[in-house]
Amino acid sequence: MKEIFVRDLPNYVKQTITSFFLVRSKEARQKKSGEPYLSMTLVDRSGEIEARCWDNLAALPAFDRDDFIKVKGAVDVFNNKPQLTVHKLRRAEEGEIELGDYLACSARDPEEMFTELAATVAAVGDPNLRALLEALLADPAIAAGLRRAPAATSLHHAYLGGLLEHILSLCGLCRVVAAHYVSLNLDLLMAAAVLHDLGKIRELEYELSASYTTEGHLLGHIVLGLQMIAEKAAALPGFQPRLRAVLEHLVVSHHGEYEFGSPKLPMFPEAMVFHFLDNLDSKLNSMEAQLRTDLKLSGDWTGKNASLGRALLRREQYLRAEAGGGGAEAQAEAKGTDLEPATPADGEAGSRPAEPRAPQRTLFAAATGEEGDHVS
Repeated sequence: MKEIFVRDLPNYVKQTITSFFLVRSKEARQKKSGEPYLSMTLVDRSGEIEARCWDNLAALPAFDRDDFIKVKGAVDVFNNKPQLTVHKLRRAEEGEIELGDYLACSARDPEEMFTELAATVAAVGDPNLRALLEALLADPAIAAGLRRAPAATSLHHAYLGGLLEHILSLCGLCRVVAAHYVSLNLDLLMAAAVLHDLGKIRELEYELSASYTTEGHLLGHIVLGLQMIAEKAAALPGFQPRLRAVLEHLVVSHHGEYEFGSPKLPMFPEAMVFHFLDNLDSKLNSMEAQLRTDLKLSGDWTGKNASLGRALLRREQYLRAEAGGGGAEAQAEAKGTDLEPATPADGEAGSRPAEPRAPQRTLFAAATGEEGDHVS
């Protein structure tokens, strides 16, 4: 059982830890001196941490993206966030890993969510729409994909079950908005919620970390979703071509703007409303995830949210600090806390600690018998 998670690392600053992680990315880079170092992003179910291995790269064991590794290293600070300086690592052995410790997933049970979606589809009033949606849910591959797929690789609902959670959230929003704007067709909005991102089941692969399939790279989820609609609609006798065109427009216009990858702009009220609801749900989820997982050690602001292009205010902390007298920075200063990142030596700009370190021996130097010299 994994004991130290990414979310715990702010509590281990200036300490050495040993823990297991899943490798999301790895890249060989160069120090200013021209020597190589290894840049990695390591993850578990609680978040991700940037890691650097500065020395003895040739002695490292072979490992790659989506491998599990055991790491021994120092928790340093860079840009007011923890960064792991790796001293030793090895690939994890079979039996050392519990997948649940590493794969972020929805807080809701996937079977419970799928049952709720099936009930939502059964309540659709239009018999043609209901038949199409039920045919999709009855497809074993689609049903299995819905229970597991994330809604994205990183931008929003980027965890197992995230797509289904996103769909159900949108169904709830559609009900609320349609109750307020009574001219809207609720059945069309519900169909849009189910169909708009359905192509992500084929666009993404998500056994360990989410990435794009070949057809995902070539076609994208909008085209793949249209294919899935066409396959099922063709098997339904008398499915109206004009209704199919309306559904396809809901799918191709849901990004809302050309610059956001939308082939068409929304051209009737349900399409416009659905675009804004989808935008709301995805952006709010992105904000909530950032506020929950951001590792900045001080201050009232998170790091920059890549999808939103801005840092986020920790509102409750900000207001609480004012009531308590002084912001987080002022309180830290009063306590004498050092919040400044270490100055780099000759590595990546701004990321390598300046403190002199003894040369790190590789994993294979453990034969000396010195205690703690290998990652066991």
